[in-house]
Amino acid sequence: MNAGDQSATRSEDLHGYTLPLRTSLTRPILMGGAPRAFAILNATFGAAIGLGLQQPLIGLPLWLVLQGAAVWAATRDSWFIETWPRHLAKPVYFAS
Repeated sequence: MNAGDQSATRSEDLHGYTLPLRTSLTRPILMGGAPRAFAILNATFGAAIGLGLQQPLIGLPLWLVLQGAAVWAATRDSWFIETWPRHLAKPVYFAS
């Protein structure tokens, strides 16, 4: 047995144990183009300001701006909600 044959994860070694992976199982669920949890929180926050505080001229534009920013971020990286806290936790000197 030579060094090239030691790979244990080759596809021919696992014959019969492969399954197709649908991309819908790997992507986050989006509502209105934004991640589901953020869209629900954003709509609740906008409704609380617009309806609860009776300030629809503040609540609706705030909701639109936040939703637009989330859609823009989700088009660049659909996992931005999960990766953003890790990005902020890194020290600046790691950036290059």
